[in-house]
Amino acid sequence: MFINFTNHRSELWSIEQREAAEKYGEIADIAFPAVDPSFGSETIFKLAEKYAAMICSYKPDAVLVQGEMTLCYAVVSILISKGINAVCATTERVTSTHLGQNGETVKVSEFRFVRFRSYG
Repeated sequence: MFINFTNHRSELWSIEQREAAEKYGEIADIAFPAVDPSFGSETIFKLAEKYAAMICSYKPDAVLVQGEMTLCYAVVSILISKGINAVCATTERVTSTHLGQNGETVKVSEFRFVRFRSYG
């Protein structure tokens, strides 16, 4: 099983990213929570424990963890300590710039999935 613990539902992924995730098995989405910037470290750790326990209940082969940095770090640390493969998605950014309808400069960035990279 592959857990997607991000703000990006797997149904919106590219074919390449879905195929890479499916090598681990079925994909399950767990939405990454909004993290209040006023939270202290203790609150972040409690939140990490809650989500890590939820993730572990699925007995995943790999977990994509991306979101607010301190919560990611805490969740990844817990997962690695339990022997679970925590990964991030790597992308290639392709940008283009053109003139818009009103003469404004428009910059478009496209992120193309390359691979999953292990945190551990």
